[in-house]
Amino acid sequence: MRVAVTSKGTGLDAQVDPRFGRCANFVIVETDDMTCATVANDNMSAGGGAGIQSAQLVADKDAKVVLTGNCGPNAFRTLEAAGITVVTDVSGTVCEAVEAYKAGSLSATDGPTVSSHTGASA
Repeated sequence: MRVAVTSKGTGLDAQVDPRFGRCANFVIVETDDMTCATVANDNMSAGGGAGIQSAQLVADKDAKVVLTGNCGPNAFRTLEAAGITVVTDVSGTVCEAVEAYKAGSLSATDGPTVSSHTGASA
């Protein structure tokens, strides 16, 4: 399964970025063999719509799950419409987050965890 993890850096050892729409990168991880690719999030400095655009980016990468710290309402709705499971309150490294998800230690989030535009000034 393909999982997208918000990250501050590149690769499996990068720290999870607590922001979804304005994260620095997405590390796309294949859970079967833990291979990964880092995709820069060009939406992090968008004037508006960063969450929606980032959700579309993740959907375009065929991710089935997003692991992140927080997710706003627009991004959450877009991910949900694309059939992507959102897991929030994730921290540590990308590798630790994916391993915790695979072990069943992380649960899907029922809704957005922050209000709109929370990450704009972060």
